[in-house]
Amino acid sequence: MSVGVFAAVLLAAFLHAAWNAVVKGGGDKFMSMTGMAVGHAIPGTAAILLLPSPAPESWPWIAIGVALHFGYQWFLLNAYRLGDLSQVYPLARGSAPLIVAVVSVTALGVVLTGTEVAAILLIAAGIISIGLARSGRANPGAVSAALITGVFIAAYSLTDGIGARLSGSPIAYFGWTATLGGVAFAAFAQWRRPGMVRALPRTAPGAFFFGGSASFAAYAIVVWAFTQAPIALVTALRETSIVFALLIGAFVLRERVDLARIASIFVTITGTVLMRFARS
Repeated sequence: MSVGVFAAVLLAAFLHAAWNAVVKGGGDKFMSMTGMAVGHAIPGTAAILLLPSPAPESWPWIAIGVALHFGYQWFLLNAYRLGDLSQVYPLARGSAPLIVAVVSVTALGVVLTGTEVAAILLIAAGIISIGLARSGRANPGAVSAALITGVFIAAYSLTDGIGARLSGSPIAYFGWTATLGGVAFAAFAQWRRPGMVRALPRTAPGAFFFGGSASFAAYAIVVWAFTQAPIALVTALRETSIVFALLIGAFVLRERVDLARIASIFVTITGTVLMRFARS
């Protein structure tokens, strides 16, 4: 992975952590998720209008991607409802790179070096152990929701990676995916809570304005990176956003970080450094 792609994906991971930190304090998780999803449509529409249209062969992948992103959002909300997300969310984010790596090697014919495989394993282990470091036990329902969420993350990562490569215009590709997905989630939210979508700029401004734009920028960078490096490596590196989230929590929000989490961060960073030098 080149220095430019590596740095860009780390920037995307930081942006992902930053918008999560902004909306973290919101008590209404459904409203925050809706604000972020609908907020995607603003930069998404700009990308559609300003950039070349994706190639026709990528449109089926856009449709699949919209459905998978919606499924991810739905099961993530279930994880919020069923358990402590600080326990189950790392399980979702940490399992996704492992799934992507297995599918890439076994089904897509991608060849990964031993060093790259080791880097993916270390990053995934570090992320998952962040959740395991929490005191108490997650209930089976919450763990199931987390693992299903991880499957959706892996599925949309693979779909968007393939679609972006076919599109010839990866940012516009994600512009369409994000905008159509925002419209779909807005319709769902309007059905669940009539009148909520119209009030989002007032009731959830952080999620709608900053969350939507930062989330769009973060994943748009990742979609572009999918066209520059193996999807499995980009997916694993993207999930280091959890480390950035912990650092923001410790140094900005003054949250406590114990020795177990410090060890988890060290393992994840070790995998990140290994990935950087795995392939020129």
